[in-house]
Amino acid sequence: MNTYATKPSDIERKWYVVDAQGVVLGRLAAEIAKILRGKHKPYFVPNLDCGDYVVVVNADKVRLTGKKLTDKKYFKHTGWIGGIKETTAGKILEGRFPERVVEKAVERMISRNPMGRQQMTKLKVYAGENHPHSAQNPEILDIASKNPKNKRSAL
Repeated sequence: MNTYATKPSDIERKWYVVDAQGVVLGRLAAEIAKILRGKHKPYFVPNLDCGDYVVVVNADKVRLTGKKLTDKKYFKHTGWIGGIKETTAGKILEGRFPERVVEKAVERMISRNPMGRQQMTKLKVYAGENHPHSAQNPEILDIASKNPKNKRSAL
């Protein structure tokens, strides 16, 4: 009996479209991270990038549970002494680039190494309904219907 070893030439990549409208952010990010890593495939190996491409639309309509819109904080540093800046998830979602909330949530579930950065290049996030990847014929991935807890109504 021989052990099968996945080679880079064996990896087939698919494209998926995920509608984030009304879906809870953490549950959405966990599913996307799993697809980007390729853990849903039977030939997954941790030392190769086996993942697929994911296009997220309606990222500005993602839901956060509890008081996370006001209490969840994102930090960045300017590089100067005392230059730490903080903002809330609500301000980012109402601001100019609301897709950054989804990008950050997925980025923090992916490994922090060169392969993780390579996997993050396969994530495409758009705030509105339209995306320029229709030529790749992406499959629709319905995360909201997998579990009733995945989708929240407007508060």
